[in-house]
This record gives sequence, C-alpha cells and structure tokens, in this order.
Amino acid sequence: MKIEIAALADDELREAFQRLIPQLTQNNPPPSLDELTALIKEPSSTLLLAREDGGQIVGALSLTVYRVPTGLRSVIEDVIVDLSARGQGVGDALMTRAIDIAREKGASAITLTSNPSRMAANALYRKLGFQKRETNAYQLKLN
Repeated sequence: MKIEIAALADDELREAFQRLIPQLTQNNPPPSLDELTALIKEPSSTLLLAREDGGQIVGALSLTVYRVPTGLRSVIEDVIVDLSARGQGVGDALMTRAIDIAREKGASAITLTSNPSRMAANALYRKLGFQKRETNAYQLKLN
C-alpha cells in the first residue's frame, strides 16, 4: 500500500470518489472533477490517497490546516476506506500520514468528528491518541 498526496484531478480520481463517497455518506453526492480540482488547488487542504499494490485507490482523507486569530487549526474530514480494503491498515496509514503533515505544518492539535455508528473508525481514532472532546457541535444549513 502507498499513501500519496493527490496532485491531479483526473477521471481515475473522480471515479474513485464515485465509489468511495457512498460508502461514507448518503447525504452528499460524490465530488465532480471541478470540485476535486478546486480541493487539490486549495492551499490549506491536503487530499491524501491510499493505493493498493495494484494501484487502485482504496482510501482517502482530507486534511485542512488553516490560521485563525488564536493559532493554527488542523482538521481531518471525510476519512474513507473502501469496503474491500477494510481491516488492512489503510485507515491507520492515512491517519498517520495526515498527523505527520499537520505536525510538519506547525499544528499543535487535530480535530475530527465521526459518526458514533462508525465503530471501527472511532476505535482507530482512539488507538491513535484522539480523545473525545466535551463540546457542543453546531451546524447551520445554508441551502
């Protein structure tokens, strides 16, 4: 398995997300080629991909590191491992690389959210040292 930073939005990447996003959520459609291009070009974001030895994309996550008045923030979003590759260390490898990148960029902490029903993912995050925060999470739908 290889972990890489996505550098190009192409049909392979779009097709991978067509397959992966429905395994994460039914609430959002997979990104278009233009949306993937915008994500890859976004300076604060890093899109990590996991490839199996044959080259197929079997996992992904998005890491965002950005500055606010109180310091540097770091967030991991949309951690996805293909059903065919679960239990093989893909999520661990993606998360470890994201942690390394956030550290290299100067972040002092990383936040993430995870649906409680994603038991394996939550267990992985705890294994990696993430701790559940006592906070209120709010969302305002804009459209």
